[in-house]
Amino acid sequence: MNGHFITFEGGEGAGKTSILLSLSKRLSNLGYDVIATREPGGIEIAEQVRRIILDPLNTEMEERTEALLYAAARRQHLVEKVLPALNQGKIVLCDRFIDSSLAYQGYARGLGIDEVFAINQFAIQDCMPNLTLFFDIEPKKGLERIAANKDRERNRLDMEEIYFHEQVYKAYHILVERFPNRIQTINADQTIESVEKDAINRIVSYLSK
Repeated sequence: MNGHFITFEGGEGAGKTSILLSLSKRLSNLGYDVIATREPGGIEIAEQVRRIILDPLNTEMEERTEALLYAAARRQHLVEKVLPALNQGKIVLCDRFIDSSLAYQGYARGLGIDEVFAINQFAIQDCMPNLTLFFDIEPKKGLERIAANKDRERNRLDMEEIYFHEQVYKAYHILVERFPNRIQTINADQTIESVEKDAINRIVSYLSK
């Protein structure tokens, strides 16, 4: 692969989605060939799976079912959109990837980080991100942002208790320690301008190496 695969991670309300779209435009203006995408989703089949996973009516979804659906959507998105772009030498900015499954299903749902990693290895065939930015904000503050944003998509994960989001937050810090060469932490509890500046500097620094 000639391209660069950069993923954005964080709990609910971290602001990564808005920042990713902004940085995609800024990197394009700097002359980089960039595409922005998201998980679950990014292509039609995966978007259909997204609707199933995040539908607030699907409260009976079992943990392993959830993990497998994420992995299935990830596989299709990877082969249909991400890998072709990387093979063309593009920079792929992706809103969530495997670390979300490790944090949400592996740790917060209690399935086990290694177990969920194994499921996803089957799906991604060792295609890991080159760089991951973790947007770090305490769950309580992130959820307060969501409550204040009336335009944001409401989904099944927003219905979880604060304890669940605290477990996700804890999981991300475990992953930062586990993958120190790949995951860099961005303080998301500051102005969006400051977060964007930090994130673009990290990406440009990585790309210039």
